[in-house]
Amino acid sequence: MTVLILTNEQDVTADMAVVELNAGGIPVLRLDPAELPGGVGVSGEFAHGAFHGHLSVGGRVVSMAGLRSVWVRRPGTPAARALAASDWLTEEASQSLYGMLRCTDARWMNHPDAARQARHKPWQLWLARACGLPVPATLITTFPRVAREFAERYPDLVVKPVSGAHPGGEGLAVPTTRVRPDEDYRDVAHGPTLLQRRVRKVADIRLTCVGDRLFAARAQSEPQAAEADGSVVDVRFDDAAGPWRPVPVPRRVADGVHAYLTRAQLAYGAFDFAEDADGIWWFLECNQSGQFGFVEIETGQRIGRAVAQWLAGEPLGPAAEPLGPDPAPQR
Repeated sequence: MTVLILTNEQDVTADMAVVELNAGGIPVLRLDPAELPGGVGVSGEFAHGAFHGHLSVGGRVVSMAGLRSVWVRRPGTPAARALAASDWLTEEASQSLYGMLRCTDARWMNHPDAARQARHKPWQLWLARACGLPVPATLITTFPRVAREFAERYPDLVVKPVSGAHPGGEGLAVPTTRVRPDEDYRDVAHGPTLLQRRVRKVADIRLTCVGDRLFAARAQSEPQAAEADGSVVDVRFDDAAGPWRPVPVPRRVADGVHAYLTRAQLAYGAFDFAEDADGIWWFLECNQSGQFGFVEIETGQRIGRAVAQWLAGEPLGPAAEPLGPDPAPQR
């Protein structure tokens, strides 16, 4: 029984789980949908009331009936590297690959349907609050007047993208930034804008969840780093933050996170919290395919092994030697 990993070649975080699976003697097939068709092949036959599907990568052919699990890590867009790439071919390749995989009995980390829903930030905020997690006051709007009224109620705000995407393309990020007190909010009319009450944080928390297992890491914040209006208050861009250290998960947070994952039908999630001076963990977001490599490297928490165990669905043998640091970890 084979573990299928859908991700790009540069995904060093996935390597951490692959090393553990290999050490445990679990067959692994790693492919990037961007290579379909070409480096990746797919075939499926529906006949006589049965389905028989196969995948091929680099000359290796695997039966879809022999898949124990599918890890949708960070796959490329189907057919993106095809000789005759087009939107039509991408749709054809996507429906063929993911449609056939849905016909198997393999379990998913995470199922594409659940992952698609989980990416929506407004739904994340709603679900987190419904599960008992503290959520800062948040507004998403295209109405300047509404934004100004919100700012009057919550004078200390940050602004961040709703989708988390960067207009300049993949691989870039827009930092969470404090809103200046003299902001007139006219530009809100040009696109949905997410405004959120700034948490006066003392630390950033990354809580990585693999099935029922929780791995929390804490990075101390420097108070003076976020004093200026208009400054970036994003741990991804804060060289003074850290180092990341393991930390226990409060019971209330653990219960809320487990409820969140259950309702979202996620097997994996990377939660970001801001811890305030009272020790409250404020929910910021949950990335259903978030990186864990930088946490494992800095804390020694064997998250890659936990992922491998979940994908294998059975106990693994001795732990593999940890990989070296990711040269460019993305969070």
